[in-house]
Amino acid sequence: MGLLDKIRGEFVDIIEWTDPSNDTMVYRFQRHDNEIKMGARLTVREGQAAVFVNKGQIADVFSPGMYTLETDNMPILSTIMGWKHGFHSPFKAEVYFVSTRRFTDLKWGTKHPVTLRDPEFGPVRLRAFGTYTIKVQDSGAFIREIVGTDGHFTTDEVTDQLRNMIVSRFADIIGESKIPVLDLAANYDELGEFVSTKIGPEFGNYGLEVTKMLVENISLPEAVEEALDKRSSMGIIGDLHKYTQFQTANAMEEAAKNPGGMAAGGMGMGMGFAMANQMGQSMQPAGQPQPPQAAQTPPPIPAAKAWHLAIGGQQYGPFQVEALQPYIQNGQLTAETLVWSQGMAQWAPAGQVTELASLFGSTPPPLPPQA
Repeated sequence: MGLLDKIRGEFVDIIEWTDPSNDTMVYRFQRHDNEIKMGARLTVREGQAAVFVNKGQIADVFSPGMYTLETDNMPILSTIMGWKHGFHSPFKAEVYFVSTRRFTDLKWGTKHPVTLRDPEFGPVRLRAFGTYTIKVQDSGAFIREIVGTDGHFTTDEVTDQLRNMIVSRFADIIGESKIPVLDLAANYDELGEFVSTKIGPEFGNYGLEVTKMLVENISLPEAVEEALDKRSSMGIIGDLHKYTQFQTANAMEEAAKNPGGMAAGGMGMGMGFAMANQMGQSMQPAGQPQPPQAAQTPPPIPAAKAWHLAIGGQQYGPFQVEALQPYIQNGQLTAETLVWSQGMAQWAPAGQVTELASLFGSTPPPLPPQA
């Protein structure tokens, strides 16, 4: 400060602090050479406390209100100073304004996973994070233990230390609680209260009070969460056999929309059927009878016999049985006509072949000639 600040300090007799920020915890009032005039007016607003420090020692702490700095309301400071001039000359002291309001939405979280033993999943690693709220409970202790001579102290300067304390106590509490991982979400409020109670005395040593501790999330590693999602999906599916049928029907519908992919789709569905069958068997409880195996796909129907005919010294055919009927009706094929099919040793009359003999019994004879 220069000469102008010194001259201005001689006339300024109002000591106050208005905080435009949301994170300032302590502000040191600026006066030239720390000289405060006798009879100065001190204004301490709600949510503030004023701490007078003389020669490194806390002399007085003022709560919200307006004060005239006289010997009557500064007995401790008067005793320390031991003035001999009737307290008419300026005295030197540092004035620290401490914000006693609540500082909300401060973050905490685990830098590294916390390893613990879960009764269902065995060893697991957890991460957790949340928020907390603090306020200055003892302004003097806060100045002594944390602030020191810092003229402008913000929450950023203390949150790292507080976060480390919270994470350490949280890891200890969650390990001792032995709450199963799947039940942690139902105990967030209780865990927050336990942590707040556990760290309360330690924060109190710094002149701070934890007014609210929130656990927002406790998460498992990504791979474990994916496994849990799959396990949940299996529970939602329920009857695996019916689900497989449903999926197969969907696959067939999609394959029908894409004729070019029918061959590959058929192969894929065949593999799917086999895998579903094996999975269904493996999921049966021990000691329970296994369900009957699904019927295998029958072999293709054998091709019908083809017949060769000997008519007028010429060989005709091959013909299916159904195609022989017109030849019988027009008289070209009779019971004496020689026929042959694969598997026969030689030509034989059609009437003597078992497969064809019945064709001639149901055929009416030729009409008699008219007179």
